[in-house]
Amino acid sequence: MRKRSHRARAVLAMTAAAVLGVAGCDVVGGSSGPSGTKAKPSPSRTSLWDSSPASVAAVGDSITRGFDACAVLTDCPEVSWATGSSAKVDSLAVRLLGKSKAATHSWNYAVTGARMADLPGQMARAVARKPQLVAVMAGANDACRATTSAMTSVADFRAQFEESMSALRGSLPKAQVYVASVPNLKRLWSQGRTNALGKQVWKLGICPSMLGDADALDASATQRRDTVEKRVQDYNKVLREVCAKDRRCRFDGDAVHDYRFGTDQLSHWDWFHPSVNGQARLAEIAYRAVTAKGA
Repeated sequence: MRKRSHRARAVLAMTAAAVLGVAGCDVVGGSSGPSGTKAKPSPSRTSLWDSSPASVAAVGDSITRGFDACAVLTDCPEVSWATGSSAKVDSLAVRLLGKSKAATHSWNYAVTGARMADLPGQMARAVARKPQLVAVMAGANDACRATTSAMTSVADFRAQFEESMSALRGSLPKAQVYVASVPNLKRLWSQGRTNALGKQVWKLGICPSMLGDADALDASATQRRDTVEKRVQDYNKVLREVCAKDRRCRFDGDAVHDYRFGTDQLSHWDWFHPSVNGQARLAEIAYRAVTAKGA
């Protein structure tokens, strides 16, 4: 009887040890491998991000086309912050891929004057290239309308951006997306209004909701500009929220909106769009966001 009892206790001890070994992750807070080292944690949201993609496509509006950076009322894609080849800008694509590879593995599908409603179509064209990273900057033209009442509603803006992301995800579920915030249009007005030539160009129809009657400082003009800026802030909130739902999307955290563009960063043709210097600053912001660790 004593021998059998001793044997039974031994069996129970071995069984308990086996059970504790299996349940180790619950008992001590971390499972161990054969060598006693902790097993790797489950992949986090940021572990899916590749800070060195092999190809880049850009979508958006006139800013991404380098509009008015080289000549008046003219696109200048070679100085685009996203895909330009100019050494003065050192675009996102050049920084990520190198100059020679950027020439063959980056594409610019942005269109001057485009609004968020145009982004799904641009995304569809970008998808055909199968880029590993898509750079997005859109929304300024949704606020830059003839009147504040003509601005794209926040609800429509959200639906259109979600449609754009769906157009991408339907074909490229693993492509990464960098989303730039909409610039602070009110600051661009405050900087550019000091230049007489710029204000003459503004009269040709550049962002009338913000730039119209540029020298007016009465209550009505102030309220109009504040209304535009509030809409820009709402757009950026949409970009942040929609991007946050996608595990392979990074929003810039309002970095472009918060950047304090000065006259050196504004086109000396229209004093509103980014100059070559301004394009370089946008490229810096994008590169930091794309290559940030654990962002």
